[in-house]
Amino acid sequence: MSDLPATAPESEAAPTPPTESPAAEVPTSFAPTLDEDTVRAALRRVKDPELNLNIVDLGLVYGIAVSGPKVSIDMSLTSPGCPSGPEIMTAAEQQIRSLDGVEDVAVNLVWDPMWSPDRIEPRIRAYMGF
Repeated sequence: MSDLPATAPESEAAPTPPTESPAAEVPTSFAPTLDEDTVRAALRRVKDPELNLNIVDLGLVYGIAVSGPKVSIDMSLTSPGCPSGPEIMTAAEQQIRSLDGVEDVAVNLVWDPMWSPDRIEPRIRAYMGF
């Protein structure tokens, strides 16, 4: 038999790691991260009033750039004389501005390359008969 005690004295016991407060593990915000996908999702809510299809699926959004709180998009219209152009561009800007974390928005109207039905998302193009 051993003369050693069954348990070590408290001074020799391994130190217990400090426990973190449960609040430290809970995220403070559930806002989505501001990125290209978030902006694209917001732009899907903008519809061409004549075609009743969103501008992303129509292929009117050529590029999205997110730099911190600043968002810039390059977009086109179905034609230079599109009567709904100002309405579509204003709606695009409003949808982006409604996102959490956005401080500045630039909507750039571009004509190069010119829009064509080939830019329409393939499943939508098939639905439309192109």
